[in-house]
Amino acid sequence: MAVGVLPVRAGAQTPPALLPAARSLPDELALALRQGLALVVMVSLEGCPFCRIARQSHLLPMHREGGVIVQVDMRSTQMVRDFDGQITTHDALVQRWRVSIAPTLLFFGPGGREVAERMEGAYQPDFYGPYLDERLDKARLAIRRQSRGV
Repeated sequence: MAVGVLPVRAGAQTPPALLPAARSLPDELALALRQGLALVVMVSLEGCPFCRIARQSHLLPMHREGGVIVQVDMRSTQMVRDFDGQITTHDALVQRWRVSIAPTLLFFGPGGREVAERMEGAYQPDFYGPYLDERLDKARLAIRRQSRGV
Protein backbone atom coordinates (compact mmCIF):
# COMPACT_ATOMS: atom_id res chain seq x y z
CA MET A 1 0.00 0.00 0.00
CA ALA A 2 1.30 3.47 -0.86
CA VAL A 3 2.35 5.76 1.97
CA GLY A 4 -0.40 8.21 2.92
CA VAL A 5 -3.16 6.17 1.30
CA LEU A 6 -5.85 4.67 3.47
CA PRO A 7 -7.92 1.72 2.34
CA VAL A 8 -11.57 2.54 1.73
CA ARG A 9 -14.23 -0.05 2.37
CA ALA A 10 -16.75 -0.64 -0.37
CA GLY A 11 -19.75 1.58 0.24
CA ALA A 12 -17.95 3.74 2.79
CA GLN A 13 -18.69 7.41 2.47
CA THR A 14 -16.46 10.26 3.48
CA PRO A 15 -18.25 12.61 5.85
CA PRO A 16 -18.84 16.03 4.31
CA ALA A 17 -16.14 18.57 5.06
CA LEU A 18 -17.62 21.42 7.05
CA LEU A 19 -16.57 24.89 7.98
CA PRO A 20 -16.31 25.73 11.68
CA ALA A 21 -19.71 26.49 13.17
CA ALA A 22 -20.15 30.05 14.42
CA ARG A 23 -19.87 30.09 18.22
CA SER A 24 -19.00 33.70 19.14
CA LEU A 25 -19.40 36.22 16.34
CA PRO A 26 -17.57 39.00 18.27
CA ASP A 27 -14.54 36.73 18.78
CA GLU A 28 -14.60 35.45 15.20
CA LEU A 29 -14.94 39.01 13.88
CA ALA A 30 -12.04 40.22 16.05
CA LEU A 31 -9.85 37.44 14.64
CA ALA A 32 -10.72 38.45 11.08
CA LEU A 33 -10.20 42.16 11.69
CA ARG A 34 -6.77 41.57 13.24
CA GLN A 35 -5.82 40.18 9.82
CA GLY A 36 -7.48 43.06 7.97
CA LEU A 37 -10.18 40.72 6.70
CA ALA A 38 -13.95 40.57 6.82
CA LEU A 39 -15.61 37.79 8.76
CA VAL A 40 -17.30 35.62 6.13
CA VAL A 41 -20.42 33.83 7.35
CA MET A 42 -21.89 31.10 5.20
CA VAL A 43 -25.57 30.45 5.84
CA SER A 44 -26.08 26.83 4.93
CA LEU A 45 -28.84 24.26 4.98
CA GLU A 46 -28.34 20.59 5.72
CA GLY A 47 -28.53 18.54 2.53
CA CYS A 48 -28.16 21.57 0.24
CA PRO A 49 -26.09 20.47 -2.79
CA PHE A 50 -25.24 24.05 -3.77
CA CYS A 51 -23.97 24.72 -0.23
CA ARG A 52 -21.73 21.67 -0.45
CA ILE A 53 -20.27 22.77 -3.78
CA ALA A 54 -19.59 26.34 -2.61
CA ARG A 55 -18.08 25.07 0.64
CA GLN A 56 -15.83 22.43 -0.92
CA SER A 57 -14.79 24.34 -4.03
CA HIS A 58 -14.22 27.81 -2.59
CA LEU A 59 -14.76 28.32 1.13
CA LEU A 60 -12.84 25.39 2.62
CA PRO A 61 -9.73 26.20 0.55
CA MET A 62 -9.99 29.86 1.68
CA HIS A 63 -10.38 28.73 5.29
CA ARG A 64 -7.33 26.48 5.02
CA GLU A 65 -5.34 29.46 3.67
CA GLY A 66 -6.19 31.56 6.73
CA GLY A 67 -9.51 33.17 5.85
CA VAL A 68 -11.88 33.57 8.76
CA ILE A 69 -15.04 31.81 7.64
CA VAL A 70 -17.74 30.32 9.83
CA GLN A 71 -20.97 28.54 9.07
CA VAL A 72 -24.45 29.29 10.42
CA ASP A 73 -27.08 26.66 9.73
CA MET A 74 -30.70 27.35 8.86
CA ARG A 75 -33.08 25.50 11.18
CA SER A 76 -30.29 24.76 13.67
CA THR A 77 -30.79 25.22 17.40
CA GLN A 78 -27.03 25.40 17.96
CA MET A 79 -26.20 28.27 20.29
CA VAL A 80 -24.09 31.24 19.20
CA ARG A 81 -23.12 34.62 20.68
CA ASP A 82 -24.34 37.38 18.35
CA PHE A 83 -22.56 40.67 17.63
CA ASP A 84 -24.37 42.28 20.59
CA GLY A 85 -23.02 39.62 22.95
CA GLN A 86 -26.39 37.91 23.37
CA ILE A 87 -26.81 34.14 23.19
CA THR A 88 -29.15 33.03 20.42
CA THR A 89 -29.48 30.15 17.95
CA HIS A 90 -28.18 29.79 14.43
CA ASP A 91 -31.74 29.76 13.09
CA ALA A 92 -32.68 32.93 14.99
CA LEU A 93 -29.66 34.69 13.43
CA VAL A 94 -30.69 33.53 9.97
CA GLN A 95 -34.16 34.97 10.55
CA ARG A 96 -32.81 38.23 12.02
CA TRP A 97 -30.53 38.65 9.00
CA ARG A 98 -33.53 37.91 6.72
CA VAL A 99 -31.72 35.17 4.87
CA SER A 100 -34.06 32.83 3.00
CA ILE A 101 -31.72 31.32 0.40
CA ALA A 102 -28.99 28.76 0.93
CA PRO A 103 -26.18 29.25 0.44
CA THR A 104 -25.85 32.91 1.37
CA LEU A 105 -22.51 34.51 2.19
CA LEU A 106 -22.37 37.58 4.42
CA PHE A 107 -19.30 39.76 4.88
CA PHE A 108 -18.97 41.49 8.26
CA GLY A 109 -16.63 44.27 9.31
CA PRO A 110 -16.26 46.55 12.35
CA GLY A 111 -19.28 46.67 14.62
CA GLY A 112 -20.77 43.59 12.98
CA ARG A 113 -21.89 45.64 9.99
CA GLU A 114 -22.04 44.13 6.52
CA VAL A 115 -19.24 45.56 4.39
CA ALA A 116 -19.98 43.95 1.01
CA GLU A 117 -23.03 42.83 -0.91
CA ARG A 118 -24.31 39.39 0.05
CA MET A 119 -23.82 36.43 -2.25
CA GLU A 120 -27.14 34.63 -2.41
CA GLY A 121 -27.75 31.26 -3.96
CA ALA A 122 -25.75 29.31 -6.46
CA TYR A 123 -23.85 30.93 -9.27
CA GLN A 124 -22.49 29.27 -12.36
CA PRO A 125 -19.40 27.39 -11.15
CA ASP A 126 -17.11 29.37 -13.45
CA PHE A 127 -18.36 32.65 -11.97
CA TYR A 128 -18.64 31.85 -8.24
CA GLY A 129 -14.92 32.34 -7.57
CA PRO A 130 -14.66 35.70 -9.36
CA TYR A 131 -17.83 37.00 -7.66
CA LEU A 132 -16.49 35.86 -4.30
CA ASP A 133 -13.13 37.53 -4.94
CA GLU A 134 -14.92 40.76 -5.88
CA ARG A 135 -16.93 40.75 -2.62
CA LEU A 136 -13.81 40.01 -0.57
CA ASP A 137 -11.94 42.89 -2.25
CA LYS A 138 -14.83 45.28 -1.54
CA ALA A 139 -14.96 44.10 2.07
CA ARG A 140 -11.21 44.60 2.57
CA LEU A 141 -11.40 48.08 1.07
CA ALA A 142 -14.33 49.02 3.32
CA ILE A 143 -12.47 47.73 6.39
CA ARG A 144 -9.33 49.69 5.43
CA ARG A 145 -11.37 52.87 4.97
CA GLN A 146 -13.14 52.40 8.29
CA SER A 147 -9.88 51.77 10.13
CA ARG A 148 -8.47 55.05 8.71
CA GLY A 149 -11.66 56.92 9.49
CA VAL A 150 -12.31 57.72 5.83
